[in-house]
Amino acid sequence: MPKLLSEDAIAHYRHAGYFFPVPILCAEEVAGFRRRLEAFEAQQGQPIQGGHRNKSHLLFKWLDDLMRHRRILDAIEDLIGPDILCWNTIFWVKEARSPNYVSWHQDLNYWGLDAPDLITAWLAFSPATVASGCMHVLPGSHTEKPLPHDDTFHQDNMLTRGQEIAVEVDESKTVAMALEPGEMSVHNAGIAHASGPNTSDDRRIGISLHYMPTRSRQVVGAWDSAALVRGADRYRHFEPTPVPTCDMDPVSVAFHGKAIAALHDILYQGAEQQTSRMG
Repeated sequence: MPKLLSEDAIAHYRHAGYFFPVPILCAEEVAGFRRRLEAFEAQQGQPIQGGHRNKSHLLFKWLDDLMRHRRILDAIEDLIGPDILCWNTIFWVKEARSPNYVSWHQDLNYWGLDAPDLITAWLAFSPATVASGCMHVLPGSHTEKPLPHDDTFHQDNMLTRGQEIAVEVDESKTVAMALEPGEMSVHNAGIAHASGPNTSDDRRIGISLHYMPTRSRQVVGAWDSAALVRGADRYRHFEPTPVPTCDMDPVSVAFHGKAIAALHDILYQGAEQQTSRMG
């Protein structure tokens, strides 16, 4: 029996490559996480950016705990089984009235993973609406041959290389995955997806958590890391990430530096430019 998702939800995910919304946090809980993020930003004197955006569970104890949240993992287990790694965590913040966007792309083209059942769980810390630039997906595109991509390096594109599908996407066939704070969407990493600029008066804040079965491998990079968040890892294809004992734990911060350098090499494999937005 499924732990969290309904049979219909699981069937929809298998066929279409996505499902939403999945309630995870109550209003008080998600407000608390937003406060923690914004307290860090206030301390830094700027919005979270660069290397702080990726592998962020190594920097923030509260995010490592959220990555292991029972309801999130129950939903992931319903889709890929009980032995689960989290490969990456990424903050996605669009400031109010920001032109920043995410172009149409497929993640598996760039992540170097042989994990066709890799799942992105996207959790909203603030309203993710069409006006604020919520994610759109192209249903079923995860079952087809990967689409060709071009690197644009556009200054407003939030992706590392400004990678963009090189053929026209029929917007009439896409679905907007609007979320309330505390709700989560899940999508297959092979699905085509994008998001527009934030035209609202509030920040659009979300965190993406990337889960995969423990049998997955990194096939581009020479070294990679992941966190075992449920079950057992009998394969040991990834270096286990340390669990921080506090925010900015020195051991985890040092590991984060190595992990970010490796991630940079993976994401920029074959790129003509190496101007990283990862710090």
